[in-house]
Amino acid sequence: RVFLRAVNQFTSVLNSLFLDQTNFEHQLWNNYFHLAVAFLTHESLQLETFSQVKRNKIIKKYGDMRKEIGFKIRDMWYNLGPHKIKFIPAMVGPILEVTLVPEPELRKATIPIFFDMMQCEFNLSGNRNFHEFENELITRLDQEVEGGRGDEQYKILLEKLLLEHCRKHKYLAASGEVFALLVSSLLENLLDYRTIMHDESKENRMSCTVNLL
Repeated sequence: RVFLRAVNQFTSVLNSLFLDQTNFEHQLWNNYFHLAVAFLTHESLQLETFSQVKRNKIIKKYGDMRKEIGFKIRDMWYNLGPHKIKFIPAMVGPILEVTLVPEPELRKATIPIFFDMMQCEFNLSGNRNFHEFENELITRLDQEVEGGRGDEQYKILLEKLLLEHCRKHKYLAASGEVFALLVSSLLENLLDYRTIMHDESKENRMSCTVNLL
């Protein structure tokens, strides 16, 4: 809790002194995001891993601090404005780590950052596409699911939110929808692959591998 208060102090200083065009400090903002993500994903805050009694005790005394810092990360991302492009694709992995934490409200609040990144790269890269974001998300998703993160609920929510945001966008509707369905399909195959690796049947494992490839 003490550490969280300190991080919140950093946010106000970054916003007031290091955000405008003349004083923007890329390294400071980068350090802030990595610090906040490291805090949010720290093992001592993963309430799902505790007994119900311990979980209730922590929530009653401190609340779920992951949500508090997660909402702050979201707000700080949107505060970046035109500076966002400097953090793509480098921030894709850290934001993915945040969205994979199995807390529904946190996921709903942070998954839309992915659409914002797509939109940002599309508008500012000069190429009218979001290939760097796309490649980074697919690469990092592969690593995270292999590492044991991600679940069916995440797959459903990711597809739903990306499709909702893309379909409202004049220029990203078509390419965004293709991308959302591609990521959802990939995630489904990755989750199947992770599950089947413990299956005795060699044929099942081979079939799953072929699907993934």
